[in-house]
Parts: sequence; structure tokens; C-alpha cells
Amino acid sequence: MTRSAECLPDGRLEDTYKRHINYLRISITDRCNLRCIYCTPRGRIQKLPHSAILRYEEITRIARIGAALGITKLRITGGEPLVRKGVDAFLEQLTEIAGINDIALTTNGIVLKKHLDHLRGIGIKRLNISLDTLDPQKYAKITGHNGFERVWSAISAALEKGFSPIKINVVALRGINDAELTDLAALTLRYPFHVRFIEKMPYFGPGLADASPPLTENDIRRIIAPIGELEDCGKSRCQGPAARYRIKGAPGEIGFISPVTHHFCKWCNRLRLTSDGWLRSCLLSNIVTDIKTPLRNNATDTELARVIVAAVEKKPLEKGQTDPEGKCGSRMYSIGG
Repeated sequence: MTRSAECLPDGRLEDTYKRHINYLRISITDRCNLRCIYCTPRGRIQKLPHSAILRYEEITRIARIGAALGITKLRITGGEPLVRKGVDAFLEQLTEIAGINDIALTTNGIVLKKHLDHLRGIGIKRLNISLDTLDPQKYAKITGHNGFERVWSAISAALEKGFSPIKINVVALRGINDAELTDLAALTLRYPFHVRFIEKMPYFGPGLADASPPLTENDIRRIIAPIGELEDCGKSRCQGPAARYRIKGAPGEIGFISPVTHHFCKWCNRLRLTSDGWLRSCLLSNIVTDIKTPLRNNATDTELARVIVAAVEKKPLEKGQTDPEGKCGSRMYSIGG
């Protein structure tokens, strides 16, 4: 008989496979100021009505209940989270939740610079910034926006202000940025950045970058091999999805996130909250749990805690367990990655 998910007496939330679930990724908006070719579907994007989006006080309440169940880490995503009005005050409220000891932000960096002082002041130090190229013209081709200089300026300012780690997320795109993956990896020789190469995920419906097959982790390793031998950082994948390496003497790290060829399901410690109020225990599954309806129907904290535990109970052991093709019907920009 399959065991049930449970909140243990020591405050740990475990799924049915005894994985410790302590990480909640929160999408606060489906809006984005870019149209990246690997994320955005062809044609017009259907945006959620504002009434469908969780209010900040609702998200904060869910995060507080999650913390009582054993969630210790939050990551704020979008869409692009920094385009939502009032985000600075919301982030400050999250930092005041007892039990939450790690809050990180994933952003495309376009409007990041003006938020840096506030983020640093409230104690948020961890940033993930999307940057798939060092070529301004290619950046515009990939994102639909002439924003490279703004993003690089924000990254430089974050480094000066002491943010750490600064993770640069690079989606490897065959025929688009593969010729400069070595240059991106070489950033780690000069800066303490964590450059993370991500296999393009083909599971989210037809997008603008779906014509060519994804570059695999092995492909990426072969491309960047000329910059030097990779030394294992000695960190297990259970601390995150990236396999982490460093070139000897380099201040930065190189990581590989390989959802296509090297699944990390058995280490997964994540639960996702979408901007419209669904709990998703697996990125590549259509099984979701509605928390917005009970939340707006005046459910108690205890009742909402049961909803969270029920969502964790649905977490599959691995990709494809609930859908043989491992596909998700939702769009990446609406889930928060």
C-alpha cells in the first residue's frame, strides 16, 4: 500500500516516496515583458484576467501555512515577477514569515536594476537571471526586445552590491546560441557567476523554437570542453536540479540542468504555486490541486494545510508516471518554470 504524504512532528513535509518537500516556487504573474522563443507560443497570448490571479495577501498566507508545514525555501517567479505592481512590498512581507530562511528571485533582468537596493535591504541575495547570449542582436532575436545592455548592467550592478549567488540561466538552442556557449561558460573564469546550461524542454506545446531538436547535456559539454576540464563541486543533485562543476581556479561555477536526458525526479523537493492558484507537484504533469477556491471560500489555515498536504501526496515518483509522454498542457510562462 502506498503511504500518504505527511507533515512529520519535526516539521518536515514528506511525499509518498519519502522525499523531503521544503521548497515552494511561487509564480506571481503570467505577464512578461519579453517573448522568448523557447517560452512563448506562436500567435496571441491569452492572458489571465486580474480576478483570476492570486492577491498578494493570499500568496503570503499560503507561504505562511507552507512554512508551518516545513517549507523553508521560496523562489519567486513569473512570467516576469518584477512587472507586477507592488512586488517590493510583497517580497518584504515574505521575508517576515517565520521558518522561511531562503528567498530567491528568478527574473529576466530587464527591470531588475531599479529593485536591487530594496532587495538587498530586505535580505534577498539570491538571483537567477536569464541570459541566453552575449550578443545584443541575438538577444533581440531570442527575446523580441533590445534589452541586452539593460540586463548586463543589472547583472554588473548586482555583483557590485554583493548579491550571491548570481545564477545566469542559459537555455541551449541549437543553431541559435550554440556557437557562443563556450563564451558564456568562460564568464565563470572572470566572475563568481553560476552559469547554468539548461536543456530546452519540448513538453509545453508549439513554441517558436521547436523546429530543431534540443541540445543535450552531452552536446553542451562537448561544445564547452575547450575552456578547460570540469571539476565536480562535490555537491549532490539533492541540493537542486543542477549538476555543478568548476574549472580549476575559476571563481564561478558551471551547471547543467538536464530535464530531457538526466532526470532529477528522485531528488525533487519542490512544490509549485501558479499565479492563478493551483498547486503543481510536478512540472511535467497535468495533475494539479486547486487551493484558490477553498482560500476564497474562507477555509481555515488547517483546511488549507490539508490542501497542501494533498497536493504533495499527488507528487509522482518520476516524469511520465502520470502521463506516459511526460507532457504538460500548460505554458511555461504561466507556470513559473
